[in-house]
Amino acid sequence: MKQSKSQHLFQEAQQYIPGGVNSPVRAFKAVGGNPLFIKSANGAFMTDEDDNEYIELINSWGPMILGHGNPGIEEAVEKAIKASLSFGAPTSAEVDMAKLICEMVPSIEKVRMVNSGTEATMSAIRLARGFTGRDKIIKFEGCYHGHGDSFLIAAGSGAITLGEPDSPGVTRGVAKDTLTVAFNNLNKVDEVVKANKGEVAAIILEPVAGNMGCVLPNDGFLSGLRSICDRDGIVLIFDEVMTGFRLSEAGAQGVFGVSPDISTMGKIIGGGMPVGAYGGKKEIMDYVSPQGPVYQAGTLSGNPVAMSAGFSMLNQIREDKELYTNLESITERIANGFQENLNELGLGYSMNRIGSMISLFFNDEKVVDFDTAKKSNVEMFGKYFRAMLNNGVYLAPSQYETLFISRAITTDIADRIIEANRKSLKAIH
Repeated sequence: MKQSKSQHLFQEAQQYIPGGVNSPVRAFKAVGGNPLFIKSANGAFMTDEDDNEYIELINSWGPMILGHGNPGIEEAVEKAIKASLSFGAPTSAEVDMAKLICEMVPSIEKVRMVNSGTEATMSAIRLARGFTGRDKIIKFEGCYHGHGDSFLIAAGSGAITLGEPDSPGVTRGVAKDTLTVAFNNLNKVDEVVKANKGEVAAIILEPVAGNMGCVLPNDGFLSGLRSICDRDGIVLIFDEVMTGFRLSEAGAQGVFGVSPDISTMGKIIGGGMPVGAYGGKKEIMDYVSPQGPVYQAGTLSGNPVAMSAGFSMLNQIREDKELYTNLESITERIANGFQENLNELGLGYSMNRIGSMISLFFNDEKVVDFDTAKKSNVEMFGKYFRAMLNNGVYLAPSQYETLFISRAITTDIADRIIEANRKSLKAIH
């Protein structure tokens, strides 16, 4: 049997790249089989190296909210490239971008550009520690904030137990300053804060979790965190790398009406280019060098090409007054179609959705945190993933990832996705 181009490329990649991929989830280990190598994408469709076309529901893990090959973004990038790829010096593009972000997100008074979501969250934590003079942070099980050492910490035996490193290379010295709590458990957060009184610099979370699947905050959870932080002088950080400008112009904080002290952003603000940012209250942001003592730097931060792409993206979002209504409608159509198919076959499932983020769990228990997410049938998800590929739909290759819907998905395409779902479920039932 002739080897596909993707199979050949994966074999070659493994000789030069650890695991053959530059980010672990791409290896398909969670779903079985070998990864597909992609050569192009346009609108709602992606084409692999063997010329197979798929409707794709990852959208580069979120940023392609307008679909692939957006003419406005491409034009902005082409124009920026003609001036130079990089200067390592200030440009008007980064000023325009910073001003636009501050206008769109009311909680952000000043913003600093970086090159990735990981850089943004690492910098935000350092800033919170520098601002408060405290060392410890609280994070939530199942919330992913990039691969910074402070975030790769597993829970201890109890909610107040000091964390243990979750990856080799993360020291116990780092781990002892990271406290972990179950998502949506406000009482435990309060307990941890009181047990570490005057030591917690920051509470960081995805306001809508996207890395244990899509998990929504319970009513009062975010506002409760805001109250605890106000009471104890703790910096509240919303990691809106996934939700920022996707759930609303102001991200999840705009939907839930709770303002953090610092927000971290990425993905969408680069229009698909590598980018990140962190911003918040002026008095906190003024602690960042060279204004203040907290050091953070980056040669490619505020890169003119990335800024131009992101500026076009955010302006299009701002100008499309029907964007979020249309995304809500098309995602609801897909969710309803999936539910009809699942109910018809009598399969146990749980589905979480907000705006254009959606997750189907093969789990008949409502998923509200990482513990309930882990009860999902990952073997069945792997079969489902492969069946969907065979039916022309490319999903995130993990039960614990969120699907992202783009503006490019029309009702006709949505119906094709629903039909692929029906066929796939029947194939694995």
